[in-house]
Order: sequence, then structure tokens, then C-alpha cells
Amino acid sequence: MSHSLLLVEANSLLRQGLHALLDAQGEFDVVGEARDGRDALNQIAARAPDLVLIDSQLQGSCGIQTAVQIKRRLPATRVIMLTQTKTRDCVRESLQAGVDGYVLKDASFEELLIALRSVALGKKYLSPDVSQMLVQGYLNPQSAAQNQAEAATKLTTRERSILQLVAEGRTNRAAAEFLSISPKTVEKHRASLMRKFGLRNATELTFAAMDMGLVERPSVGLRRDATPRFEMRGHAA
Repeated sequence: MSHSLLLVEANSLLRQGLHALLDAQGEFDVVGEARDGRDALNQIAARAPDLVLIDSQLQGSCGIQTAVQIKRRLPATRVIMLTQTKTRDCVRESLQAGVDGYVLKDASFEELLIALRSVALGKKYLSPDVSQMLVQGYLNPQSAAQNQAEAATKLTTRERSILQLVAEGRTNRAAAEFLSISPKTVEKHRASLMRKFGLRNATELTFAAMDMGLVERPSVGLRRDATPRFEMRGHAA
């Protein structure tokens, strides 16, 4: 028995590649592709797929928010998040949004198939690295909080200010204007933050800022029209 599946992925090459690979398996019937949250919700209404494989970073929307909307409209549809982010808070917020599977983008195709099969059977699936991180945090919550606090102490005053501004969603130019420095200086510090904490993009920087308590976490799924908002805790000079 094949399961109908909607692919929601911002990267066209990855989306088309996954479509071809899944079609070749014969287990899943890819009934549509979407590149952003609005398109995904339109196709959900039209196709009512059994499964949705969704990118966590969609153009113009948040993958978690889109998952909330999918679950609200079609509770029986199972959602698998495909993501580069494995911070504890992102995983927690995804699960609270009703996500049934959480798969890292560096996973093998074989692991993705296992995740899809498990979720199709009504089970939850988390990538092994994510499961291990959650177990460690559960067994030693004080250590996890301590690591976050220690990470914040490694920031210079300037890095702290720039991290807060990036987490708020400001561009390099906007952050530079706010701090009265050049955009090149902002870019330099931003790159330094990524190297220091092993991060790869602005989304991971945002979650790092949340972990360190530098910005408030956005509420997820409180309203249909809810937009994530960050409350600054005060910029250091």
C-alpha cells in the first residue's frame, strides 16, 4: 500500500531529487511539490496527503508555523520535518507543533525512508543525533543549562549586540546602522559567531541566542495569523 506524500522544500534541486528518489521506491506516491508555506497549505486542502515532508526554512514562512497550520486543518496528516537545525529548543517546538518526525538534512536517504515508514505507521521518529541530545538533556538538565550560560560568557560585548540583532531578524546593514558601525564589521562579527559556536546560518544563530537567553522565544501556534516576534533584552553598547 502506497502513501500519498506532499514535498515542501525551498530548494528546487533537493525537492526534485527527493521526488525522483521516492518515486523510484514505489512505497510513496508524491502527489505534489511546494516551495513555501502558502503553496503547501493550498495543496494540503486540495490533495489531503497522508504524509508531508517539510523543510524547516521556507521562503517567507516558518516550517514550524506551517506544520501547526497543517495539523490544525488535517489532524490525520503526518508531518516530517527535514532540517539542518538540531538545537533542543527547535526540536521541542517542532514536537509541540505536532510534528511526527524530525530528520536532519545530513541523514542518508535510507534513514529518511525509515522515518517515513515509521511515521506512516503512526510512530514518532527522531534522527539518532537528535534523540541522543534530548536524552542527555533529560538526564542532566543542569549541565545543559550550564553549557548555555557558559556559551554566553564567551561573547564579547559587540558579539552579544550583533547576535541579538541577528536574532531579531535585522540585516547586516540595519544592524550596522543601529550600532553605528559598518556593515563589513557586522559581517565580520557574524562570521566569528558562526565559527565560535559551529553554526551555519542565521536560523541557527537565532536559536543560539534563544538558548543563551539573549532574546525571548516566539510563541508557536497561538493564533492562525501569529507571526514570531522577538523581544530584545537590551542592546549592549
